[in-house]
Amino acid sequence: MLGITALLLLLTGCSDGGTSAGPTRVAVAPPPSSSAAPSSTVPPTTTAPPPTTPAAPPPVVVLDPGHNGGNAAHPAEVNAPVPDGAGGTKPCNTTGTATYAGYPEHAFTWDVALRTRDLLTAAGVQVVLSRQDDAGVGPCVDARGALGGQVGAAAFVGIHGDGAAAGRRGFHVITSSLDPAGAEVAAASNGLAVHLRDALTAVEPVSDYIGTDGLDRRGDLAGLNLSAVPAVYVECGNMRNATDSAWMSSPDGRQAVAERLAAGVLAFLGR
Repeated sequence: MLGITALLLLLTGCSDGGTSAGPTRVAVAPPPSSSAAPSSTVPPTTTAPPPTTPAAPPPVVVLDPGHNGGNAAHPAEVNAPVPDGAGGTKPCNTTGTATYAGYPEHAFTWDVALRTRDLLTAAGVQVVLSRQDDAGVGPCVDARGALGGQVGAAAFVGIHGDGAAAGRRGFHVITSSLDPAGAEVAAASNGLAVHLRDALTAVEPVSDYIGTDGLDRRGDLAGLNLSAVPAVYVECGNMRNATDSAWMSSPDGRQAVAERLAAGVLAFLGR
C-alpha cells in the first residue's frame, strides 16, 4: 500500500529524486466558438408621443358702442366729413339720441358693450372695442368700419338705440345693402343679423316701424359699407318710446340686451 507521501507525489506528478512526469493536465472549457452569435442587449421599445397641434386662437369680435360721451362738446371734429363707403362723405360721428328723461344713447351703448364683452370673453371670445371709454370724441365712422378688417375679426357688431317717433317700438338689425366686401361677406353678415334677431326676440319685439321681421338693409352707413368682415348695426330699441326706454334705462334691461347679443354672436360663431 502506498504511503501518504507517495500518494501525494503521484497526485502532484513528481518524486523526491526523480524527474517530473509533467504537470497534471486540468481540462479547461474551450472559449465559445467564433461562429456563435454574439450576445446583444435589445433596447426597450418606446413609442414617440403624438405631435401636438397648437390650439386655435380665439375668434375676435369687434363691439362698436355707438357715438361717444364727448361728441357734443366737439362739434367741429364730429362734423368733419369722412368717406361713407358709397362714393360720398358723411359726418365723422354724431351725438346720438336720448330718452325723454335724458338718458343718452352713448351711455346706453357703452354700458351694453361692456356687459356683452364680459359675456363673450367668458365664453372664450377675444373682444375688441371701437372706443375705450364714454368720455372721448369719435372715433369717426370710417375708422370704426375699418377696425374689423384690421384686427382680423370674425364679426363686427355696432350697438345703438334708435330715436324714432314715440308711438313706435321694437328693435331691428341692419346690414349694408351695398355688399361692399363681396357676396361671401354679405351672406355672412345676413347670417349674423338673423342670429342676433332671433336672440333678441326673447326680450324685445321686432320693430313695428322699419324693416321686415326685424331686419333692414341700408346703403348710407359708413361703418357697414367700409367693413371687410361680417358686420351689422343693432338698434336695440326706440329710446323715445316709453316702454322701450324704461327697460333700456335700467341695469336689468341692459343686462338682458347684452345676454341676447352675446347669445346671437356665439350662435353665429358656432360656439
